Amino acid sequence: MVRISAEVAAVAQRLRDGMASGVLSFPLTSFRDDGGLDLDAYRVYLADRLATAPGAVFPACGTGEFFSLDEDEYRAVVRTTVEVADGRLPVVAGIGYGWAQALRFARIAEEAGADAALVLPHYLVGAPQDGLVEQLRRIAVGTRLPLIAYQRGQVAFTADGLRRIARISTVVGLKDGHSDLDRLQRLTLAARYGFLFFNGAATAEIQARAYATVGVPAYSSAVHAFAPEIANAFFVALRDGDDAGMTTFLREFYVPLVELRDRVPGYAVSLVKAAARLRGLPVGPVRAPLTDPGATDLCDLEKVLDHGLSLVGAVRRPA
Repeated sequence: MVRISAEVAAVAQRLRDGMASGVLSFPLTSFRDDGGLDLDAYRVYLADRLATAPGAVFPACGTGEFFSLDEDEYRAVVRTTVEVADGRLPVVAGIGYGWAQALRFARIAEEAGADAALVLPHYLVGAPQDGLVEQLRRIAVGTRLPLIAYQRGQVAFTADGLRRIARISTVVGLKDGHSDLDRLQRLTLAARYGFLFFNGAATAEIQARAYATVGVPAYSSAVHAFAPEIANAFFVALRDGDDAGMTTFLREFYVPLVELRDRVPGYAVSLVKAAARLRGLPVGPVRAPLTDPGATDLCDLEKVLDHGLSLVGAVRRPA
């Protein structure tokens, strides 16, 4: 039996409630044209996102270009997110790299008022299960924040590894980016009662129905970063079992978006930011090593976005 503190249990319950009520929002980080952090723009952009009722907000994660932020910028982004959220929904900050650096980010997030942390895959090398478990254990002993593990790339837990991390009292959930549903089903069956799971695949809506069949209906939505009207409509269709509605969104918007995303490495973030700019949102460019889309891809993105918005009776820039 794992002893979980009342504080950790309360955060886990808020996350569980949020996952049932809306998509998980992973906001973009606003930069100026010269590459500098633009906190005023980020504040405006974030307030606009939170007004659309996501279940939780995850600043400075993959979509938010965590890998491009220094510690001072990270602190400012998390603190600003906490201020804008103002207790209305959980704030889960990204942390990552090796455990020592991840712990530095966790302590910054804790001081900035975050409710929990998402442990992004460690840098570069593969690792055995013992190492993956120890990575989380070492982070957990150094911060009071509840932790969500993220398996993607070189991080993949076995059922035994999942049982072991679930025995760490502050590890409350797992974000999955592998989309191996056989493995994921085994993980959900191995987990302790109340352990949280959510779909973190790229453009997660594509596989949302499949994830729901193994008991993981919650998901993160990059589309929410630029088109919450579409993201929320798809969420409602999934919640209500509207297969025809989901199929229409997938066929006419999500699949064309993914085909465009797959043209260039890094477009999973770059296209999202470009789509936000097409809507007049103050997010600025991406930072190197990512690159902003060229004219041809922007034109194609504009067509996909406009058609997607038309499915929900919205337009790119309301008059």
